[in-house]
Amino acid sequence: MSTDMSTTADNTSPVISLADVTKRFGETTALDSVSLEVARGEMVVLLGLSGSGKSTLLRHLNALEQPTSGDVTVLGDQVSRLRGRPLRRLRSRVGFIFQQFELVPSLTVLENVLTGALATIRGPRLGLFGYSKARKLEALGHLDRVGLLDRAYQRADTLSGGQQQRVAIARALMQRPDILLADEPVASLDPESSEQVMRLIREIAAADGLTVVCSLHQVDLAISWADRIVGLRHGAVVLDTPVEGLTKAEVMEIYGRVATSTAELEAVQNELLAAEAAR
Repeated sequence: MSTDMSTTADNTSPVISLADVTKRFGETTALDSVSLEVARGEMVVLLGLSGSGKSTLLRHLNALEQPTSGDVTVLGDQVSRLRGRPLRRLRSRVGFIFQQFELVPSLTVLENVLTGALATIRGPRLGLFGYSKARKLEALGHLDRVGLLDRAYQRADTLSGGQQQRVAIARALMQRPDILLADEPVASLDPESSEQVMRLIREIAAADGLTVVCSLHQVDLAISWADRIVGLRHGAVVLDTPVEGLTKAEVMEIYGRVATSTAELEAVQNELLAAEAAR
């Protein structure tokens, strides 16, 4: 975990805070007066259907988007005020896992993991030769953690989807982040691989003390792995509840507050039944 920071928040302060955040793209409101706090070490799942604002919210947390109004504070810094080196420093402390993995297919697994440390390189980038021995050993250690040490010198495009997402997790860990963002990290995976990836994210977060904000549309995965579920609909928070004590009978009631139509609710119910049958 990174210890180099421009502002140090104490352990009782939220590491992420959104205060009345609205984001508009032309006439479309992507986020609508969102207020939210995330505690250090918490794993929060943003639950919602396509277009609910999950990805837009995540992109505000590492300044890929700026709010139309409202304030976003991450690790003690008001994000909209950051420029240059302070902004780069914040982004280095926030790892990002993408739905489509975003690996370089022609590079080896090890080289892809090492790209997570590109910000630390001075001088020309010459493949593996551009990284120190210590960095290579660190990358191999992360591959060992995600169960892919034996694939280190294999091309990334020869791996399965689940394996590629595990490489992406190892790459994010190379940043030595304090926060891990995951945007629909299992949307492209089969149920078994989805469970493996979510379990891995949870275990690494617990071991390293990471704060995780993860967007999902699968209710069953959210309940299995989150500490807290935040439901979004049309860019607004419609649900914010801890997972502890949540029963199976409450699952559809939760999604009933997130879904926007009977057809969507039926689609979710079918998805849950399919996931149950696949176990």
